[in-house]
Amino acid sequence: MMMASGPRRTVVCCVLPLLLLLAGAARAAGNFYQDVDITWGDGRGKILGGGDVLTLSLDRASGSGFQSKNQYLYGRFDMQIKLVPGDSAGTVATFYVPSQGSAHDEIDFEFLGNASGQPYTVHTNVYSQGKGGREQQFRMWFDPTADFHTYSVVWNPTHILLYVDGTPIREHRNREAATGVAYPRSQAMRVYASVWDAEEWATQGGRVKTDWSRAPFVASYKGFAASGCASQDAAACARSNGAWMYQELDATALDRLQWVQKNYMIYNYCADTWRFKDGAPPECATK
Repeated sequence: MMMASGPRRTVVCCVLPLLLLLAGAARAAGNFYQDVDITWGDGRGKILGGGDVLTLSLDRASGSGFQSKNQYLYGRFDMQIKLVPGDSAGTVATFYVPSQGSAHDEIDFEFLGNASGQPYTVHTNVYSQGKGGREQQFRMWFDPTADFHTYSVVWNPTHILLYVDGTPIREHRNREAATGVAYPRSQAMRVYASVWDAEEWATQGGRVKTDWSRAPFVASYKGFAASGCASQDAAACARSNGAWMYQELDATALDRLQWVQKNYMIYNYCADTWRFKDGAPPECATK
């Protein structure tokens, strides 16, 4: 998304020793004072508990958001989030990893609010060279407002993987050579999070509006951990040897992915025959 827009400690990315000296590498994070900047919201974003927790709030006047101090070219990014409770219709909380510019790359988690008693929609998307439209949506198998849960992005030269509490929910492979569809592989990204008003589309396509009498709407973040290559040299980052650099799904993880997609996926762009009347996008058909 672009807008006016179990807990895990990851290890430090290891790059060739000389490159470490020249460019440095991202370390495992853990303190919001040290690791992020609150970039908008006029005080609606607050760091609490000595840096352990960050809350973002939304009212009729404004939402709020933050971004990581570091940017990365490939890596693993984990965030524990407790979503807005109760009637959160019209609100969106996010955790996403974009580059900048009109031809940006981006990997999204967006959490679309709901009227009381209705489940959250977990909306995911992958952009490459400014082109998105690769949405998959899910319900969760738990109440994401009752406690913190860990949402993870793994990005390496061959795979983008999205996890919830260590369970894979989405796999996006690099099929650029076979299909010509661009894959995010050369633009550094920062980690962003936000809570904002999207009542025009977020809940039942905009049919359910935000009840502003319930404001402020507050989402809580903790446990931010990032391991990735902090060099701006794509060739250098391609030689990184962090565990995330080679991460893919083994047979057990693929079975788990299929379980999630069978039982909890509610939308898959690849299966949308109304939207793609002439056939699914090329990356969908390639195995």
